[in-house]
Amino acid sequence: MACVSCHGAAGNSTIVQNPKLAGQPAAYIAKQLADFKTPQRNNPVMSPIAKNLSEEEMMNIAAFLEKQTPKPGAARNKDTIEQGKKIFRAGIAEKSVPACASCHGADGGGIPVQFPRLAGQHQDYTVTALTNFRSGARNNSPQMTTIAKRMSDDEIKAVADYVAGLK
Repeated sequence: MACVSCHGAAGNSTIVQNPKLAGQPAAYIAKQLADFKTPQRNNPVMSPIAKNLSEEEMMNIAAFLEKQTPKPGAARNKDTIEQGKKIFRAGIAEKSVPACASCHGADGGGIPVQFPRLAGQHQDYTVTALTNFRSGARNNSPQMTTIAKRMSDDEIKAVADYVAGLK
């Protein structure tokens, strides 16, 4: 019940601050749940919940969510779509920011264990995640910490909006 109240029925959160988990690779979800038990992903809501889950429960939750159909999102800012698309597909060469697609897949579907599905994710959640990586508030991915530190607020917002519209 705790999962549904924040992440929605079948992992399709309607709360823009909370990630959509439907369709995320099971290995990635299980890793994140395990990370919530560590200082690298300390979160006032998720850490206490994760600490009460057994490894088997985490694997079962992850397997369930992976099989759920993600509901599509939509880009909201037509003025930044091209910038977001460029960052997602080609990166920002002058800042040594790689293309998001190189790790998260051309369609934003993610690569199990390391890289989550981004397609359709809430803009607000993605902005917060990237901002937290940049500040060090979230430090369970050295690659994302390095990448986010090289991005401006406007670049983060543009790519977050673009990925929200991927299907």
